[in-house]
Amino acid sequence: MDAVSLLIRLARLEGTVDKRCLLAGRVLLDHPVAVSGEVPFHLLLEGACTLEAHGTAIDLTAGDVVLLPRGPAHIVHSGAGRRLPVHEDRGAAFTTVRTGAGDGADGGRPIDLFCGHYAVGQGAGGIFFDTLPDIVHARLGPDGNERIRMLSALMRAEADEVGPGSAAILAGLCDVLLAMVLRRTSSTGRAPGPQPWTALADPRLRVVTDAVLDAPGHDWTLAELARVATMSRATFARHFGHETGMTFGTFLTRVRMMAAAQLLSDTDLPVSAVASTVGYQSVSAFGRVFRSATSASPALFRRHAQRAGRSTTM
Repeated sequence: MDAVSLLIRLARLEGTVDKRCLLAGRVLLDHPVAVSGEVPFHLLLEGACTLEAHGTAIDLTAGDVVLLPRGPAHIVHSGAGRRLPVHEDRGAAFTTVRTGAGDGADGGRPIDLFCGHYAVGQGAGGIFFDTLPDIVHARLGPDGNERIRMLSALMRAEADEVGPGSAAILAGLCDVLLAMVLRRTSSTGRAPGPQPWTALADPRLRVVTDAVLDAPGHDWTLAELARVATMSRATFARHFGHETGMTFGTFLTRVRMMAAAQLLSDTDLPVSAVASTVGYQSVSAFGRVFRSATSASPALFRRHAQRAGRSTTM
């Protein structure tokens, strides 16, 4: 299984479209800090707008997606002239936000914007999003990719004709959207800083990350990793840090904790066996690292996971 598919499966995410914004003219949408366990995203289907978060302004055009793994307060604004009021209509699947009739007279291109979030727990999903930059900006539209056009068309059609199952259909399409974002990032106008390690442009680094995902419990050494990447140790360490924004040691630890969370949730392996499987010979050392990553001991995490699993089958 490829890296992105494996990560989405391990993370057990639940995507939701919260609002569809159909706007024209000068509008400002204020988004507060996200609820714990929620990762906001925005998908622009039509028009142009600007998103501001973490002190960074990103100009978005049709086909752009922004993912905010830390859930910061942020704003989205568009258009020119006087600021216009918006009206919200709550539906069964999502809320529709509109400017009033004739509001477009104040200037600005009409926009069609989906605002949603991914629900993540303290296990593999939360750990995974911690490996991503503060802002993930993916430019999916300019190349006219047929699959992207189809995804946008499906999401828009489902939003236009809300019916039984719409929320579930949109949730599934949100998973597709996330997979596209994780393997592709903006080449122009992107947010500064590192891009997601899932979309590394250097194939030598991708070989390394794939190897670790395939065998997180292996006793990886810097010398071995450098050989896999066909680089010197110093070059590998510097290059990996520059491209991902984290050290390889941090990356390895987080991959191991994601694997451990999955084993604790889905198997009856003793904690000692889980620790050994993900590369820890000391159960106490494993417990300290796991607690730091999830805010729960392995035993407590397992109890919560099993309780949640039983509640979903009732």
